Amino acid sequence: MTPTPTPTTSDTFTPATPVGTRTRTSTRTPTSADSDLLDGLADWGPVATPVGAFHLVPVSVERDLSLISRWMNDPAVAEYWELAGAEHVTEDHVRAQLAGDGRSVPCIGVLDGAPMSYWEIYRADLDPLARHYPARPHDTGIHLLIGGAADRGRGLGGTLLRAVADLVLDNRPACARVVAEPDLRNTPSVSAFLSAGFRFSAEVDLPAKRAALMIRDRSLRQLL
Repeated sequence: MTPTPTPTTSDTFTPATPVGTRTRTSTRTPTSADSDLLDGLADWGPVATPVGAFHLVPVSVERDLSLISRWMNDPAVAEYWELAGAEHVTEDHVRAQLAGDGRSVPCIGVLDGAPMSYWEIYRADLDPLARHYPARPHDTGIHLLIGGAADRGRGLGGTLLRAVADLVLDNRPACARVVAEPDLRNTPSVSAFLSAGFRFSAEVDLPAKRAALMIRDRSLRQLL
């Protein structure tokens, strides 16, 4: 498959229109019907943040693969995501989610019209992660990478993490906690979650890493 040209950070990002039926080889963007396990994430829409209008747009493989693969091959990203290499490495990772039941939705983070980050919003209570901590029903997890080096190290991650956690809590009334498990060695990531109102809960031994279990509680939302 030859991906269509991917917009650069100076282009306006236009979400793809969903077409076709879901199969393992589908490249369409998930719709709200696909994402019931996450309460229609595709329909959450943009949100105003202190750094601009931010929108989580479900991934379209045809539109986004080249860009995501390029980000995955940045050494600073590859150290933790371990998806460097040819485009098919990233493609296999993304398609596995798109071909699933909607418990994990890969997204492009679009800030003021420019694609600048990659996100995975997932049902942590239905994920293998749930075997490693006291999961509660509807716990929702976040994975994040900031794509461009120029966007890192200036507090943008913390601001967007807070915005996305708020989106989850606003749109998933059954969810009492947003969770994350960054690599314990990834100090900037752990710091970003702390600045976004998450609390450090525990160190967790996962199959591929020792992680910091970070939790943002609905009950503490206005305090942290």
